[in-house]
Amino acid sequence: MATKTDKSPFSFFDIIIRRLGVRLLIFVALLLLNFWVPIMPLSQKFHYIIGKTIDILLTASVAGILVALVKVGQDYMFHHYDLNKKDNLRERKIRTQLGFLRKLLVTIIIVVAVCVILLSFDNLRKIGTGLLTGVGIGGIIIGFAAQKSLGNLLAGFQIAFTQPLRIDDALLVEGEWGRVEEITLTYVVVNIWDQRRLILPINYFIEKPFQNWTRSSADLLGSVMLYLDYNVPFDEIRAEFKRLVESHPLWDKRVCVVHVTDATKDVVEIRLLMSASNSGNAFDLRAFVREKMIEFVQKNYPDSLPKTRMELKERRQVG
Repeated sequence: MATKTDKSPFSFFDIIIRRLGVRLLIFVALLLLNFWVPIMPLSQKFHYIIGKTIDILLTASVAGILVALVKVGQDYMFHHYDLNKKDNLRERKIRTQLGFLRKLLVTIIIVVAVCVILLSFDNLRKIGTGLLTGVGIGGIIIGFAAQKSLGNLLAGFQIAFTQPLRIDDALLVEGEWGRVEEITLTYVVVNIWDQRRLILPINYFIEKPFQNWTRSSADLLGSVMLYLDYNVPFDEIRAEFKRLVESHPLWDKRVCVVHVTDATKDVVEIRLLMSASNSGNAFDLRAFVREKMIEFVQKNYPDSLPKTRMELKERRQVG
């Protein structure tokens, strides 16, 4: 969800001009027109129509300016909290909250503007009053219809401030691995590793379990499991694994451990544990180690590959 300002020189003046320039010109033009209309030689009917139209456009223009101001503030904060850092946990927290607040403020501004426009008409004001006094069954139906939307909105508040997930978090959800690309008022977009988009309702992350690989930091441990025969030389496996990891640029120099984690009747289970600075690096490092360790065993200790044993006995003839 990075903006264009992330990789270009930031100018607050340019942002104001880009976001507000045209909208301010339209507002000033409408304001001047509003002062000029009363002195125009028109009939009372046309005065009313033109004046009402200008009032509606002025309300919409003010709403547009307020929305632009919200976006100016977002651009400034997004530049200040840049995601292009190695350790961007704080930036992801702030951006998640800012994104939610921006969508909420824009929605409130638009709703208020529409209400102001509708209430400026006498007929619509009477209809609105009638609807408010005659709630009855219609109000109950609307309440049930809006229940899920309100639940999503409240879940959005909870996620924005308790933050079980944030923008750019690495998640394992619904059996898919991906990164949080967008958090709206009602749904979350997860950018899956193969560039598909998984879209889930926002209350999913309140009601159901999911894995967040970058909840407290981007650092991650990765593991590779090997299943080898009992005659495998553990010291040689440990030495080769250490050599591979220490020579790889993606290793962050925190963890490099070999454990024999299980022994079945056929094979021993060896866990190779390594660390990386983020989930993407951990995945690439694991793939590299898995490939090279299999090659190492194939080349140097082929007898240590898993095998199925069968004992043959000579059958003796009786008599």
